[in-house]
Amino acid sequence: MTVHHVELWVPDLDRAVRSWGWLLERLGYTEFQNWPGGRSWRLGPTYLVVEQSPALSATDHDRRRPGLNHLAFHAGERDTVDSLVADGTDHGWRLLFPDRHPYAGGPEHYAAYLENEDGFEVELVADEP
Repeated sequence: MTVHHVELWVPDLDRAVRSWGWLLERLGYTEFQNWPGGRSWRLGPTYLVVEQSPALSATDHDRRRPGLNHLAFHAGERDTVDSLVADGTDHGWRLLFPDRHPYAGGPEHYAAYLENEDGFEVELVADEP
């Protein structure tokens, strides 16, 4: 069994589409649904939704609060991880833990940890350490 979908409520849909759309498409996802308050991207049977809901109770996401800390994605080869880090700043992402990159998750774990303008974190994991 796999995850069916993940839905993220975001404070600014345009900003979310800019960062999440770019990243997901680079990871092989394709746009799946599009409506005035949201967008989704799909890879196989799993899709990720970003939605600007009128029921939001805060204007930002804090990964240190209870709830979602981060999403981790298989990102392919190390070169792909490096390319996503290099290009991410143009799409609203910044590198976390730069002093320990690309081994912030440990010496056998080649990955990048990025955070977007709304405080959502992703971990982009290379296929091999």
